[in-house]
Amino acid sequence: MEKNNQENIIKRRDFLRISSVLAASAFLLPLGRTNVYGAILSSQKKSSIPSVRLNNGVLMPRLGFGTNTLNGDVGERCVADAISVGYRLIDTAHIYGNEEAVGAGIKKSGISRDKLFVTSKLWVDDYGYETTKAAFQTSLDKLQLEYLDLYLLHRPRGDVKGSWKALEELYETGKIKAIGLSNFDPDQLAELMTYARIKPVINQIETHVFFQENIPYASMKNTVVQMEAWSPFAAGRNNIFSNETLATIGKKHNKSIAQVCLRWHFQRGVVAIPRSSQKAHMMENLVIFDFELDDSDMKTIAGLDLNRTQFPEWG
Repeated sequence: MEKNNQENIIKRRDFLRISSVLAASAFLLPLGRTNVYGAILSSQKKSSIPSVRLNNGVLMPRLGFGTNTLNGDVGERCVADAISVGYRLIDTAHIYGNEEAVGAGIKKSGISRDKLFVTSKLWVDDYGYETTKAAFQTSLDKLQLEYLDLYLLHRPRGDVKGSWKALEELYETGKIKAIGLSNFDPDQLAELMTYARIKPVINQIETHVFFQENIPYASMKNTVVQMEAWSPFAAGRNNIFSNETLATIGKKHNKSIAQVCLRWHFQRGVVAIPRSSQKAHMMENLVIFDFELDDSDMKTIAGLDLNRTQFPEWG
């Protein structure tokens, strides 16, 4: 596994074309036209990362930074680096075991809290009305924050109803700006909707070019629940960073495979949270707003869908 990850890093470096100067200039690049179902704020011309307005009115960056496996000093450094190059959405979870590192990285960045959008997630071991509230406070303390921008139920297991009630109450007190879900399929989402007083704003699921999840995509579009992609590069699986189809599209636009993948998510209206421990890759991932995949590109990428998870061990 370690060898495969190293090979993916090397292959990705082969496509790295963007210098720090270009990454910095992304803040001034105009945004391309997009085919999305989110309410995009076209007025943010000076921002490298546009926002989507969630169904409760909260604004969320459409590209963020994932932190799974980034622990300890590495996690702290990576979060601080990500913020320094322009990321404002930072995603973590209790089960990642890195909330303290993420909080330290946020503090190290020196940026004002109100400029960030911080997400964490409740793990299934803490599901239930009372235990959810206690676990939320533990996460908040580890992150050294007074509130979260988004808090998710990590998986549809156990006492979902009791936990959702707790999230609704925390939302109403202002401790959480928005509440949502992760890894819920359309039926599970529909079931929650039957008793939820407050509609979830997000469903964060596995989706990438090899698992495009068109049924959940349509379901969330119809219910105005924002789709968010964890592992938008499929964690390098299925040799994504050496895929000839994606490489050809990248060459056409003078972009890397990673940038093509993120632009594909962007044009579908999906929030993506790529993870990297390398600052150069963090910067590269930001430079996706100065080009547009045409209809032919989008149709070609649609043909890559295998319609199956690349993470069977997480099922």
